Amino acid sequence: MYIICGLGNPGREYEQTRHNMGFLTMDVLADKLGIEIKKLKFKSLIGEGRIGTEKVILVKPQTYMNNSGEALREIAAYYDIEPEELIVVYDDIDLAAGDLRIKGKGSSGTHNGMRSIIYQLQYDTFPRVRIGIGQSKIIPLVDFVLGKPAEDEREPIAEAIKKAADACVCIVEKGVSVAMNTYNHKPNKKKKAQQEESETAETING
Repeated sequence: MYIICGLGNPGREYEQTRHNMGFLTMDVLADKLGIEIKKLKFKSLIGEGRIGTEKVILVKPQTYMNNSGEALREIAAYYDIEPEELIVVYDDIDLAAGDLRIKGKGSSGTHNGMRSIIYQLQYDTFPRVRIGIGQSKIIPLVDFVLGKPAEDEREPIAEAIKKAADACVCIVEKGVSVAMNTYNHKPNKKKKAQQEESETAETING
C-alpha cells in the first residue's frame, strides 16, 4: 500500500499557483488512475484506487501548506505505513521552472510544508517528487510562490506535472531508483535565464 500526497493550499484562489504543484499533480494522477479525490478524512481530501495490484491513497491535505504534517501524521498512523510507502509531491524554488527531481529521502530544504511533515512524522526517509518553479530576484518569495506561473513557464510546468504523475506510478511499480534514473535530469540554466529576463521585462513594463 502507498500513500501519495500532493502538497498545496486549499481554496479556489490558490488553485493554479506555483505553491500548488502537488495538488495539480494529484489531479492529473487521479484522472490517469480513474480515482476521485473527494472524500474528506484526516484533515484531507482523499481518494482510493490501485496502481497495478498495489492499493494507493491519493491525498490533498486541507490544513494549508505550513501544517501539512498534521494531516499526514494522522494518515500514516491510521494505515501504519512504512516510510518508503509514502510519496510526497511538491514545488521547489531551487529547481528551474519545469525541472523534475526525485529523491528517496532527505531534508526539507527551504520548503515549509516538507518541514512540517518531517517534524510531525519524525523521519525523512520517504520518496519525494519535486517540481521546479524557479525563483525570483525581484518578486518577494511569498508573493512569488502564491502567484501563478508566467506565460512562458506554463508549458514546461504543465509537462513536469504530467511527468511527476508518471513518476509516482513508476515508484510504486518499479521502485524509487528506477524512477530517479528515468525522470531526473540536470537543471536547465537556459530556463533560469529566460525566467529572469521575463521578470525584468514585467517589472519594466509594469
